[in-house]
Amino acid sequence: MSKVVVITGAGAGVGRATAEKFASEGYDVALLSRDPHRLERAAADLRRHGVRALPIPTDVADAAAVEAAADQTERELGPIDIWVNVAMATVFAPVAKLTPEEVERGTRVTYLGQVHGMMSALRRMRNRQGTIVNVGSALAYRSVPLQSVYCGAKAAIRGFTDSLRSEIIHDKIDVHLTTVDLPAVNTPQFDWALNKMGKKARPVAPIFEPEVPARAIFFAATHKRREIWLGFSTVKAILGNRIAPGLIDRYLAKAGYSGQLTDDPLPENPPANLFDPVPGNYAAHGRFDSSSRRRSVEFFTDRHRAGMLGAAALGLGYVAYRAVRRVI
Repeated sequence: MSKVVVITGAGAGVGRATAEKFASEGYDVALLSRDPHRLERAAADLRRHGVRALPIPTDVADAAAVEAAADQTERELGPIDIWVNVAMATVFAPVAKLTPEEVERGTRVTYLGQVHGMMSALRRMRNRQGTIVNVGSALAYRSVPLQSVYCGAKAAIRGFTDSLRSEIIHDKIDVHLTTVDLPAVNTPQFDWALNKMGKKARPVAPIFEPEVPARAIFFAATHKRREIWLGFSTVKAILGNRIAPGLIDRYLAKAGYSGQLTDDPLPENPPANLFDPVPGNYAAHGRFDSSSRRRSVEFFTDRHRAGMLGAAALGLGYVAYRAVRRVI
């Protein structure tokens, strides 16, 4: 009998690539996202692997909708073995230009969306076994300007996940909870995220193709790892913030705006998916294929963290030296 995985945010970006990876490994896949037409196209692609694919239009900000999607998955595909929380939303804007409604919506999707997924998965897995994968970010550890909503939500996911992990250990249930922290990824979010900056957004290099985190997510789901830091840029961001947070504050104040924006002006009435899905034939990749990496040397897991720390410390010393020179 095939195993069953639920993937949120499966219509595009990392979620779409992750669904493809699991289907290629023989998993039946329930795809959760808001745009029904995009989900149907994704499901049709996955069925070419000979697996069952169940598209369920779902707004993960709605806890009842997530719970209903979990029920439908188990009715139509069978017991859920793995639940992967990928769905996210962001806004490119300084805090002074945000509205309370935008902050609330971004938080509900990115933070509460993962909370709702964890809770629905746990209800079904606690009397058997299963795995929950949360997709985090280097920005959960080292926030950047212009993305306060996203950074705050990703940091909140860390707190909730750590609490739940201890409770799982206390209750002695056979549920594995893991997190994959991502670097910059070439996804459609840079074309459809709400943007108040007047210029097109871009990921901060190095950029990875979405298939790279998809492989890391699959690895996390099938191996007993507490956390994976994907890409050396993620390692540097996390460890650098532990070593010299004030220095990085000043560096990002100088470079954090230009690093996330191109020189290309936004078109009139650009698409924005914060409150409603953006129609169109979007899939896993964004517009940065020519500058994106297809592999990551580092799967920074607990297995080889000790060996990487020494190399990271040496690299961080050099990064700190360069940052000091730029700030001065």
